[in-house]
Amino acid sequence: MNSLFSKIRDKHALWYKGIVFTFSVIICAYLLPSKQNETFKQLHVGDIWKNENLIADIDFLIQKSNNELNSDSKLNSKKSLYFTKELINIDDLINPLSLDTKVKNSLKYKLDSIYKIGYYTSSADINPSTIDSVFVIHDNEARQVSINHLINQNALSGILEPVISNSSTTNNLIKQLPANIIFNSNLSSELNIISPVQNNIYKNKISKGYVLLKKNEVVTNEQHTILQNYIRELNAESDNSFSALSIIGKLMACTLILGIMILFLAFFRKNIFSLNTHVTFILLMIVLIVLVSNIVSQYNQNYIFAVPFCLVPIIIRVFFDSRTALFNFLNIILLCAFFTTDKFEFIFIQLIAGIGTIFSVADIGKRSKLLVSTLLTFIFYILAFVAYHLINQSPQNILHISNYYPFIISSMCVIFAFPLIFLFEKLFGFMSDFTLLELCDLNTPLLRLLSQKIPGTFQHSLQVANLAEEACYKIGGNALLVRTGAMYHDIGKINNPRFFTENQVGEVSPHEDLNSEESAKIIINHVISGIEIAKEYNLPEAIIDFIRTHHGTTTTRFFLSNYKKEHQGEVINEDLFRYPGPIPFSKETAVLMMADSVEASSRSLKKYDAIAIDELVDRIINHQISENQFINSDITFRDINQIKKIFKKRLMNIYHVRIEYPR
Repeated sequence: MNSLFSKIRDKHALWYKGIVFTFSVIICAYLLPSKQNETFKQLHVGDIWKNENLIADIDFLIQKSNNELNSDSKLNSKKSLYFTKELINIDDLINPLSLDTKVKNSLKYKLDSIYKIGYYTSSADINPSTIDSVFVIHDNEARQVSINHLINQNALSGILEPVISNSSTTNNLIKQLPANIIFNSNLSSELNIISPVQNNIYKNKISKGYVLLKKNEVVTNEQHTILQNYIRELNAESDNSFSALSIIGKLMACTLILGIMILFLAFFRKNIFSLNTHVTFILLMIVLIVLVSNIVSQYNQNYIFAVPFCLVPIIIRVFFDSRTALFNFLNIILLCAFFTTDKFEFIFIQLIAGIGTIFSVADIGKRSKLLVSTLLTFIFYILAFVAYHLINQSPQNILHISNYYPFIISSMCVIFAFPLIFLFEKLFGFMSDFTLLELCDLNTPLLRLLSQKIPGTFQHSLQVANLAEEACYKIGGNALLVRTGAMYHDIGKINNPRFFTENQVGEVSPHEDLNSEESAKIIINHVISGIEIAKEYNLPEAIIDFIRTHHGTTTTRFFLSNYKKEHQGEVINEDLFRYPGPIPFSKETAVLMMADSVEASSRSLKKYDAIAIDELVDRIINHQISENQFINSDITFRDINQIKKIFKKRLMNIYHVRIEYPR
């Protein structure tokens, strides 16, 4: 049992991801439409059916309208009766009669006609005034006839008397004649429960395969009535079957689509997959957009294009990268295609617009970029829409201005990226380029305090930021992130500014009154103080990481060297002179460590020439490599060589020799 709990505890992150994934699948499956009827149930008279031909996939009946039912007076006053038609041997009836041959032949002809029409005997159940219709069953086929068309006993006298010319013989014959139309009381009782509904409420039947609507056809009153009956029948069928297969299918589809997203993160974006907040955010974006699509499709399926699908890749791109944004967008489009009838049109148009939008926000550092992105999104929508309908030879759709309204709405929603980015930053602790740009502003309270209280450290931070930014840009890192981190990496020096060389202008160093251990402690403590100040000013964790790691686990070499000279032959605990770490864990934090050490050491050079600078850069960075400060960073030797070249070039530009100006 303890082993089980230990495994659960150790794998709590995977358990959390599994739970969030399961809930996301269930919610998306619930929101997806079960049947195609969801796509046209909001169709109104006068609307244009823009999709492919709509064909009935079931048989269904057309109900009469209320006016039709009210006008049908027979509905409540009459009922249907069912008769069975039997065969009668006329010769057996005529031969016993004492009539001449000519009369017998005439009588045979008349009786044959009577039995072909149908002869019934009157009873209490058969009252022509209360009968709506009569169904005669013969050879397992029911034929509806008028009750007045059949012959009863009262009508026989008038038919037979002219033939026999003897009323008594006629009456005796009528009494002996058997009816061939026999009333079936059992069948009438059973079928009258259903018959009035089927025969009176329903007026027509539509067979499977019937074309309900043709593409680009305007919906008429009659077609709208047929569609409503079709939807009613589909819903009834769905309710009766409980849609078990549909539920299983939706769960499978959502599991596959969302599962592909998770696998992409697990294999190709491990840094994103490792953080629960990141996975939760990505799945939440999918669920939210599916929810919005569900709501819009319930209102009017034609406005599904008004859903701001392109807003999602913009937000994902701001927080992560373009490939993650594109992959997330593809999953969303696959899911939301279930809300449409012409799924290919939807996927085609959305993919064109979405991919174009992602490219347009590759560098979204200014508000003007977002406005440009809004315009480009609309243009991509229009071009894709026009291209699709030209291919399908339906140019009339291109001329309808109303078809472009959803695209305008969707494109305008891109403007809401700014407030949404801010909201998600606060909810999930993300950090966008917009936040980094704000933090880099020299007028922020903390940077103003840094420049006023410790101007030397402030100038050092500016130089480090310039070096790190250019180097990071060269090796493919986040240049804006490393610049922001560089601006704040030494804020811990605010507490003891005079103990740092760059702030000692013509002053005696206070370290002269301290021993090496005490001095080292003060120097090392600026990292801890920096973290505390950063948290006090609510700096993001990503920026605080630069403060933690900019010295890694290196030592204060100056004070350690002095201590060794003072305590020769003694066992020295170097941990007293070692920064707490951790070591850098990304390209950006590694570049900052290099830039910080190189810039600080460059100020101690006695001669600023190419040889001295080259030797300085190589010595410092190689020493950091030898101390394994970069083993957790995703940085290569090729990257390091490029960084060295950039540092050497920039330091030469900083410390270039000027001509002496005349006094």
